[in-house]
Amino acid sequence: MINRLILALCAALAGCVPHGPPPPPPGPVTYTIGNPYQVGGEWRYPREFGSYDETGLGVIEHDSNAYTADNELYDPDGLMAASPVLPLPSIVTITNLVNGYSVQVRVNERGPNIPGRLIAVTPHVAQLLNFPSGGVVEVEVKLDSQASAALQGELGAGPKLAAAPVAGITAQSLAAPGSGGATGAAEQIVNTNIPGQQNAAPQLSGQVSVTTPAPGPLWVQIAGFGSEGDAARTIARLYGMPAQIVPVFGGDRTLWAVNAGPYHSVEAADQALQQVLQTGIAGPEIVVR
Repeated sequence: MINRLILALCAALAGCVPHGPPPPPPGPVTYTIGNPYQVGGEWRYPREFGSYDETGLGVIEHDSNAYTADNELYDPDGLMAASPVLPLPSIVTITNLVNGYSVQVRVNERGPNIPGRLIAVTPHVAQLLNFPSGGVVEVEVKLDSQASAALQGELGAGPKLAAAPVAGITAQSLAAPGSGGATGAAEQIVNTNIPGQQNAAPQLSGQVSVTTPAPGPLWVQIAGFGSEGDAARTIARLYGMPAQIVPVFGGDRTLWAVNAGPYHSVEAADQALQQVLQTGIAGPEIVVR
């Protein structure tokens, strides 16, 4: 009996011991793209972007590994964010569309690990942007292509290729890797000889700018159709969900997207997203329009 009490006391005391310093870094900071991966039935395809300006839902990343996907020390008080698709690291401006607050941050992690979410930010970034208590808010994420290219170049990334012309290319939803359909970019990690992350870190000020708020209803968007006919056939698979076909302009060609909605709560948009995923349609995203 006494031995059991001693063991229980030792276990309790062990649980009260504070965590020590983080483990040593797994290596130098790296320029990372990575393989396609799946979250909650939704496939995500990391790749390079010539430009990136998307709307959707932002969340707060409360828990993280000691080191980010590109081997930087995670700091909940840092100007950091997690993206499902952008190269790591990248520099983006995140705008809270509800209040117009914007701040520039460094994307150095993969996530969020929730379907239908565009970006995850540290608690500090969420505080700067005045995220609501629930932690989910409508945001815009815009890539700073010049700053990102300079940062990635310091980490050993090669020159970026110009985007191919859109004409003559039929856009299509990406299939799951290994399924015989179109696939995402293969894993691409370029090691750097920089001994620490501070040498390559841009000087982010943390200064918040204020623009005109632009909140809007939420839609579940399925993008990338080469013709209105293809988009119409996808609507027929949605089994009566309210949806419309909208043009998407890019390059010298008009593509088409299916927007299901509108939805005026995150819960309703999440339910619609799951309904689309259950039909087997690839690539739905929650956007703000």
